[in-house]
Amino acid sequence: MVRLNDILDRIHQYLPGVDTTLVERAYIYSAKVHAGQKRLSGEPYLSHPLAVAYILAELRLDLITIAAGLLHDTLEDTLTTYEDLVRMFGEPVAEIVDGVTKLSKIQFQSKVQKQAENIRKMILAMSKDIRVLLVKLADRLHNMRTLGYQKEEKRPRIARETIDIYAPLASRLGIDWVKSELEDLSFKYLFPEEYEALKADVDAMLGRRKGYVEEVKDIIARKMAEYGLSCKVLGRPKHLYSIFRKMRLRNLPLEQIYDLIAFRIILQTTKECYEALGIIHALWKPVPGRFKDYISIPKANGYQSLHTTVIGPDGERMEIQIRTEEMDHVAREGIAAHWLYKEGRIISREQARSFDWLKQLMEWQKELEDPREFLESVRMDLFPNEVYVFTPNGEVKEFPRGATPIDFAYAIHTDVGHHCAGAKVNGKMVPLRYELQNGDTVEIITSPHHVPSRDWLKLAKTSRARARIRQWIKTREREKSLAIGRDLCIRQFRKHKLDFNDLIKDIGDEVARQLSFKTLDDLLVAVGYGKLSPKQVLKKVAALKCRNEECDVRLEDVLTEAKAPSHQGILIQGVEDVMVHLAKCCTPVPGDEVIGYITRGRGVTVHRTDCPNVQNFDPDRSIEVEWGTAEGESYPVKIRVRTVDQKGMLALVSNAISASEANIVEAKVSTTPDQKATFHFVVEVAGARHLKQVLSSIRRVNGVDWVERVASG
Repeated sequence: MVRLNDILDRIHQYLPGVDTTLVERAYIYSAKVHAGQKRLSGEPYLSHPLAVAYILAELRLDLITIAAGLLHDTLEDTLTTYEDLVRMFGEPVAEIVDGVTKLSKIQFQSKVQKQAENIRKMILAMSKDIRVLLVKLADRLHNMRTLGYQKEEKRPRIARETIDIYAPLASRLGIDWVKSELEDLSFKYLFPEEYEALKADVDAMLGRRKGYVEEVKDIIARKMAEYGLSCKVLGRPKHLYSIFRKMRLRNLPLEQIYDLIAFRIILQTTKECYEALGIIHALWKPVPGRFKDYISIPKANGYQSLHTTVIGPDGERMEIQIRTEEMDHVAREGIAAHWLYKEGRIISREQARSFDWLKQLMEWQKELEDPREFLESVRMDLFPNEVYVFTPNGEVKEFPRGATPIDFAYAIHTDVGHHCAGAKVNGKMVPLRYELQNGDTVEIITSPHHVPSRDWLKLAKTSRARARIRQWIKTREREKSLAIGRDLCIRQFRKHKLDFNDLIKDIGDEVARQLSFKTLDDLLVAVGYGKLSPKQVLKKVAALKCRNEECDVRLEDVLTEAKAPSHQGILIQGVEDVMVHLAKCCTPVPGDEVIGYITRGRGVTVHRTDCPNVQNFDPDRSIEVEWGTAEGESYPVKIRVRTVDQKGMLALVSNAISASEANIVEAKVSTTPDQKATFHFVVEVAGARHLKQVLSSIRRVNGVDWVERVASG
């Protein structure tokens, strides 16, 4: 357990002689109000705020931030009030603590909405003071370090949120060691068996290659010395999650991941960095397309370095990073490397520009009401895989990889996006589906006759572009949907020989309110979109009329109609008569987090929330669904297994599936020249827990490299 003296000693290392009274008072108060509270590990609760404060001290942060770290749970878990914190520790400390505090006392309609609102609050708070996010990251890091004490069913959800939201936020702040540790800890709990197997394999491989690493470091150091360059050479293994991600993306075994170790050359000046690059390329042949200059075009978080991949000794590929000491400091510490300890703000205008992404987050949280769309926007645009392109005037614009000219057009101005008719890249016309590449110069061609279409949502990658397109479509389609909704209701009422316009005349707004809409027009628009069925409107009108003693036999017939059963245990709040079917693209099973999508004429299609198709949903047609009970049901699931290519493997894997009491519906086999086989199965399971048992049984088969559930396709 961390002690107060450990924190104070760490502070005095980077702030010698500073008065730490504020931190000491925060410790005494935190110990007092958390007295008697325990962590799930059985340790005193105080061990958590102490650990958080120590992480903040490791980041070399100011005393206000460290005091807030010691107090960060007092508003949520004790009787302490915001006013108490202001009175005892000052408003800056109180505001940081308030910004970190979760919205635990507010009831939301769903877990997704609660998660979205927590992140909205954090974004609002950190836009005023970025230290809110630094405390939150330290809090999440210690919670991930102790995640093993949480209930088993909670671990994957917390790990998924960490790898989707908090690790990218750490990356955006440039704090590489925090990002890497969060990713590795998330990997451990999301894919525990793969984590342990990969860790053992990597440790063994690094042990065998220790001599090779020392040889390469010695060659580089001697070569730099020949040219009069004084440098430090490091050779460090990449963290486990980055290796795992590369294996999955490229469908490669560990033996074919050649750049497990990244070599780093640290020099004094930028000029020396470019000289060292020339020496390395003269020494070893560079791999085409694998050079990146982040010195002349830094990453959004301020990261600067030269990256190159070369064919080193014994014909092995090696990644080499070249940077100055200052660049290396920023790469490791990020924003903390530029902190003004007494004022809590970044030093220069150039560093301030690295927080443009925070302004974007602020825009999204204001514009995107749908919680799933908001979370999708945060996840999509926080990931640090950037592409840098130029306007015709030479201004640099940053986009996520895969962005298209449509994203560029909306980044210039909303009207430019709405009327984008085409694009020139490097002086040549390209289709709107063209993916922007580093260094492209992009010019947008507009026309007043061109307007967005729903197909653009498939091409746009940035949240700004997708939000603007959806907003345009929603505005333009409202009148159309209003007319369609009214027509559908008229037809539905006519089936029962009822006049919709006559019955709705005096109770329209009341019907709308009871179905959670502000006005009758809003209700009819929802019917037109397909979000609400005309039969629901008819039943609500019948119920209101009969309650007001205006009921006739036709309305009584509506109320006594048999309820249609929900499909396969799916429950939809407030809906009883809509067709429900499970999506074939992602094959959801009980236990998965799911969402419904309403399509006129087809009812509700239920998808897993991590299905790639969900990102293309129109939020106005999305609906919350959940699993009910469906005893004896079985559900098809697609899985993929990679094994060594040898006789009898298919039988061994099939037996493992059968031993787990799952039925194989379909099986396909393909082999590769590297003596590997890939099996594609469709198996029937009872739910997510049963599927986990099936996957574990397959992993235990000797010769299986990995097994995974196929998300779609």
